[in-house]
Amino acid sequence: MSNQSVQTVSTSNDKFKVALAVVATIAGVVGFFYLKGQNKPALVAAGALVAGLVFAVLLLWTSTTGRDFLSFAKESVRETKKVVWPTRREATQITGIVFAFVVVTAIFLWGTDKVLEFVLYDLVLGWKS
Repeated sequence: MSNQSVQTVSTSNDKFKVALAVVATIAGVVGFFYLKGQNKPALVAAGALVAGLVFAVLLLWTSTTGRDFLSFAKESVRETKKVVWPTRREATQITGIVFAFVVVTAIFLWGTDKVLEFVLYDLVLGWKS
């Protein structure tokens, strides 16, 4: 018995819905900035953006690709709830260690640069810096 999942090929109707959803999203964003540039009330501009996004979501909801994406997003949220996040103290300690490592690395690279500068300019070429 095989556990391989079967992938269905999206139809041209689904592709058209996804393309139309992308166009609706772009139209909402363009409408927002256009209305904002015309000094319209912020509520009108935000309404154009929200309308474009809502229309795009509704179109995606009716397509197979959109439903697959929605189930993927739900699974992603469910997986992030399983993650054991570090405590504030652990996060602070890790951040401190990373900061210290960056400082040590910066000092090492600065020192290497100065040694190479001395060797090349003073000893090899005879220039005084």
